[in-house]
Amino acid sequence: MKEKLQKIRENAIAEIEKSDSLAKLNEVRTAILGKKGELTAVLKGMKDVAPEERPKVGQLVNETRGAIEEKLEEIKKKLEAEALRARYESEKIDVTMPAVTNKKGNLHPITQVRNQLIDIFGSMGFEVYEGTEIETDHYNFTALNTPKDHPARDMQDTFYLSPEFLLRTQTSAGQIHVMEAKKPPIKIISPGKVFRSDDDATHSPMFTQMEGLVVDKGITLCDLKGMLDELVKKIFGKETTTRLRPSYFPFTEPSVEVDVSCFQCGGKGCKLCKGTGWIEVLGAGVVNNKVLAGCGIDTDEYSGFAFGIGIERIAMLKYGINNIKLLFESDLRVLDQIDD
Repeated sequence: MKEKLQKIRENAIAEIEKSDSLAKLNEVRTAILGKKGELTAVLKGMKDVAPEERPKVGQLVNETRGAIEEKLEEIKKKLEAEALRARYESEKIDVTMPAVTNKKGNLHPITQVRNQLIDIFGSMGFEVYEGTEIETDHYNFTALNTPKDHPARDMQDTFYLSPEFLLRTQTSAGQIHVMEAKKPPIKIISPGKVFRSDDDATHSPMFTQMEGLVVDKGITLCDLKGMLDELVKKIFGKETTTRLRPSYFPFTEPSVEVDVSCFQCGGKGCKLCKGTGWIEVLGAGVVNNKVLAGCGIDTDEYSGFAFGIGIERIAMLKYGINNIKLLFESDLRVLDQIDD
């Protein structure tokens, strides 16, 4: 029995020392000290040992078990220390390396410009009116002094849904709804999507427009010029100025095209302004008396001005975008550069 226990002890310690992982060490523990282990089998055979020999045999078994458990604990601590070192190594952080950052999303350029314009006009006392994208021919054209045979209709290729309904070509239709429902004084902007059959580098079949309307007593073209001067300074910079050029729109008379002094070259002439020092940005004018009268407004007492801003046009100028399609393709290389 003594020789058997000695052999179990030697074999066990040898297997323990060869263990290269905690899992392997646990297998060795189970094989020796488990319910079906070698040393456990010896303990179960104690009933066959003569009574007078049992104390000695029991002592030998306990000594063998103690030596094995001591060696198990020694190797376990060693393997745990090695595992901890390996874990530290794998989780080691080089604090000198650049930090990993999460990309922050930002609003689309069109949304940014739209919000900026709403804030600017809001500070001037304008209210926001959002009309419907599907309009009737009456509100989109006729009520804006554009009868069915008027050549101005040829300026806008329209998406008709039926002889009566269409996708609005301008947010100007909103001013008719407002003037029919509200008595002067009126001071509103009407932002929204508009639709025209047009497609090239600077035009899109769908784009965003913002119509502005002011109706009150004594409103003149000078009021329009003053408001536009304040607007462009807040959008393009304090040194920016405006100039008005005669133009034609059926719902305003007189009508003007509005240019701003080039904010890139300061009016000296560059590629952006094509050497002229000026950039066209929007159309405007004094509301035609026929339009006011058609909405039930007394033209002897009230007058007004209106303007229409292409938000994509403003965004392209402000952010240096040369193709309107870049605003609709959601190219992150473009959008990441724009965050006001």
